[in-house]
Amino acid sequence: MSSHREAPEMAKDPVADSTDVYAFVSPDRPSTVTLIANYIPFQAPDGGPNFYEFGDDVAYDINISNKGKGQADLTYRFRFHTKVRDPKTFLYNTGPITGIHDTTWNRPQFYSVTRIRNGRAKTLASHLPCPPVNVGPRSTPDYPHLADQGVHKIGRRRVFAGQRVDAFHVDLGSVFDLGTLRPFQHLHLIPMADAPGRNSLQAFNVHSIALQVPISEITRAGTVPTNPAKPGAVVGVWASASRRKSRMFDKSEGRYVGHGPWEQVSRLGNPLFNEVITPMAHKDVWNARHPRGDAMFAKYVDHPELARLLPVLYPGVFPHLAAYHKARADLHAILLTGIPSGVVPGFQNYTGTVESDMLRLNVAVPPSSSPDSMGLLGGDAAGFPNGRRIGDDVVAIELRAVAGVTIPLVDPSFTPDGAAGVLTDGTSEVAGGSTGTFPYLGNPNGGFQTEPGTSAVS
Repeated sequence: MSSHREAPEMAKDPVADSTDVYAFVSPDRPSTVTLIANYIPFQAPDGGPNFYEFGDDVAYDINISNKGKGQADLTYRFRFHTKVRDPKTFLYNTGPITGIHDTTWNRPQFYSVTRIRNGRAKTLASHLPCPPVNVGPRSTPDYPHLADQGVHKIGRRRVFAGQRVDAFHVDLGSVFDLGTLRPFQHLHLIPMADAPGRNSLQAFNVHSIALQVPISEITRAGTVPTNPAKPGAVVGVWASASRRKSRMFDKSEGRYVGHGPWEQVSRLGNPLFNEVITPMAHKDVWNARHPRGDAMFAKYVDHPELARLLPVLYPGVFPHLAAYHKARADLHAILLTGIPSGVVPGFQNYTGTVESDMLRLNVAVPPSSSPDSMGLLGGDAAGFPNGRRIGDDVVAIELRAVAGVTIPLVDPSFTPDGAAGVLTDGTSEVAGGSTGTFPYLGNPNGGFQTEPGTSAVS
């Protein structure tokens, strides 16, 4: 749900579908920033023999804005190339894979990393091997070893591209059943007994691109800021995916081949922006546009549909929210400009007046020694919406913000409804979470080890 199948057309192109973006000062290497972009949602671990992989015909980008204009001042581009070692077998692997260079892996994938700055491209690395997917104990008997081999050093940078566990958690089955939150569903317009939340992504994997770079490489002045109040301490981050303008099936090669210039088909900055802010009719338009043009979507942030629906779906629970008709200056700041100085004591991640959906990270805020999953709402300035860490509970944070808990920051006359401060879908991340070291996302669920879920039809 963070951006899993968030737009009608994008849902038909999962290889280019960005699912989550993370940006945080690395807790174990605080002179660096870790940037993570995930793609290909809802990967069933046992989905063989054609297991999930990055697209050879997709350009995957991690974009940095450091001049306050909502455009990419720095881009890291990842391009992939897949090789078939034995064209006579249908198998992904013909024996155990004990190393990422083993010839028993029949479909290895390699990638290049290119840095684009001021329109000039520089290849930082090429032909870097990805690890295979986690097939099972016979095919990938020591998966942690394979994953470790997939971490590469590029000068002072580290990079990883491959399958990981999906650490995002959300109860999709309940949220999209007319906005139900299981822990509070006795209060719903169509009531049922309260129940624990169910993490719909618990058994699924994603494909992750993780890049760790020195802070000085991404800041405006090329320095390591130490004063969080300085404008140059804040960078904007988003991920995108692009395809060639046209695609044709090449019968001689047995695959689609792209032609023409690159065209963006997917992007993601703040979690859930396109999912629950942008109306369905404009979701694919949003995916194709760049953040600097997001002024056209500001009206949906200022008057979000979900804020109107909550009092309807939960009668009598949100009377203050129902009576509030002003533009949501709090959400406008959080999602489109960053939070200016003076709103939250001692904190800011303001990038300027250009309305643009990006994660905004103040790199001068050090990692927390005791992270709070509620991020800034929990008093932890190192967490969302100051960038985003893997353990941040962005569903609960954004639910509470939309319900009004952040309105008093900009409008002291407003008193949030009591329920606003406790909203949650009732889920927590238990599949893998952060490992504490690069690439931070946990090892993927194994195909053999996966137990198919139960089905229920009413």
